[in-house]
Amino acid sequence: MTYDNITPAVFLERPNRFIARVEIGGKTGAAHIKNTGRCRELLLPGAEVWLTAPGTPGRKTAYDLVAVRKSGGAIFNVDSQAPNAAVREWLETRGFDRIVPEYRRGGSRIDFYMERGKQAFLMEVKGCTLEKDGVGYFPDAPTERGVKHIEELIRAGEAGFCTALAFVIQTEGVFEVRPNAATDPAFAAAFAAAKKAGVEILFLPCEVAPDSLSVCRGYVPPPGF
Repeated sequence: MTYDNITPAVFLERPNRFIARVEIGGKTGAAHIKNTGRCRELLLPGAEVWLTAPGTPGRKTAYDLVAVRKSGGAIFNVDSQAPNAAVREWLETRGFDRIVPEYRRGGSRIDFYMERGKQAFLMEVKGCTLEKDGVGYFPDAPTERGVKHIEELIRAGEAGFCTALAFVIQTEGVFEVRPNAATDPAFAAAFAAAKKAGVEILFLPCEVAPDSLSVCRGYVPPPGF
């Protein structure tokens, strides 16, 4: 997926989880942060960031903050909506007969329902922006919703669906995501239960630029996906 426009800026501070104060062209302004995670190791004063201007009427901020360069040099996409857009583009290359986003099952809304022949698939997508020593970790803040989605995938697998939990790695050079047990032990337990139950765990490496995020063209998924 590619953004229509992109503007470089400098991150100054995050007064709350939705707003960033930034310097744009020598002037101070505000941008909406499209990620409710902590991003503490990314959004540091002086960090190079990139913004988009959606142009939506009535917005309180003209810009969305979508990417940041970590102190080590790597660019991270921090737009929580980008992983689903990137996965949708990737799924369209996988030969599915039908792809339905935001599929309701039980008490949850799963990111994607797919069909290939008579086989039905369910896929939940998680964006990973937390990296330590070349390994991704999820989540960077507790997520009851994430646990609920995993539990629904397990039940769907028992009902005959082919199920997957897909981690979109929103930076380059990282190929594995581990549950962040120190931050969310409940998610770590659900992750282990999903693996035991046969839910496919997909780590989707990405090509990342300030204005784009896409699943690596050379990525080969497990058989069936």
